[in-house]
Amino acid sequence: MKLKEFIPQLNNAIQAGAQKALSQSGILQATCTKTVAYRLFGRSNVDRWLAEGLLSTIAQRGNVSKKIDKTQLERVAAASNRTSYLAVADRK
Repeated sequence: MKLKEFIPQLNNAIQAGAQKALSQSGILQATCTKTVAYRLFGRSNVDRWLAEGLLSTIAQRGNVSKKIDKTQLERVAAASNRTSYLAVADRK
């Protein structure tokens, strides 16, 4: 394996490990609001992912706002390479 192929894998492993450590310690929250998701990834992207069923909201007891699983959100954002976009004629 060449060094150029190894660097992205190592970077992904480091980020995953850091996120796992932060979430297990309670520093990083497991869910976020739609507002936070909009700020991170853009309103049109988040709304499109929700409409296509790539993301789902979680209703929490005693809380009016619905939350989004942050891990699921980040996975969808990382995998989003515009393959799920519809042609203008097919939208509606």
